[in-house]
Amino acid sequence: MHQLMHRHLGKVVAGAAIALTGTAAMVAITLPADAGAADGPGTGGRPAAAGAPAPGRDPGQPPPGVVEGVRAQGERGRGRDPLTDDELRRAEDLALPRTPRGLVKDVTGKPGPERLTTDLAELTPAEAGLADPPRRANVSFYDYKSDSYITKTVNLTTSKVESTDTQHGVQPPPSHTEAVEAARLLIAAPLGSGLRQDYRDATGRELTGPDPLSVTGFVYRGRAEGDAPGALADCGEHRCIRLFTKVKNGQWIDTRRFVIDLSARTVARLG
Repeated sequence: MHQLMHRHLGKVVAGAAIALTGTAAMVAITLPADAGAADGPGTGGRPAAAGAPAPGRDPGQPPPGVVEGVRAQGERGRGRDPLTDDELRRAEDLALPRTPRGLVKDVTGKPGPERLTTDLAELTPAEAGLADPPRRANVSFYDYKSDSYITKTVNLTTSKVESTDTQHGVQPPPSHTEAVEAARLLIAAPLGSGLRQDYRDATGRELTGPDPLSVTGFVYRGRAEGDAPGALADCGEHRCIRLFTKVKNGQWIDTRRFVIDLSARTVARLG
């Protein structure tokens, strides 16, 4: 059987080579009729003994792999388990600022903060040895109304917000949503004409929005990174993004010298 498989494998490889030259070929591997049967010859209708190879299988080959099902996810993790989907939803809901509508804005200017990250919080030294320590989550937002970075620690065991930290001039890595919004602003701006032209040259189509692009954003901190043009003097206090841009399933387009100020919703160029 082992030799039979190798002979047929050779046919498969040869068939693939023929297919590459445009010639269709059909290749099949023929197994013995009793391969995999529950009652093979010599079993007397009884299952094979534990540890015995299955009928029709080379005893020198390992048994077939078994794909295990995904373990059901509970509402609450234990210890240092990753946050469950339910815990993520609860943490973000508990951490949302309880402020009047319009006093907090996301990257598009709509009411509500821009959600960034939700992570499992570290335990205190006193809690580290507990059999079932409390579950906490650190939830971070960016408020485009006040240009502030907000981090809240939520105790998922008690459903209470234990602490809130608000900082200005602190710029964490941007979310994918922020990078897409930055690309949208760049495409619509006069300075985005080069990006639009490069996309047209690469695809033969017009670029009217960010959907055909794969974008990754990184923070630009203005003067903290060197000389910044006047239009970018507020970056660092404002939320400013530069982009790595690629046509989906296509080539890269260099947009690194453009800076998109998401707070002011303007576009400028370095150099």
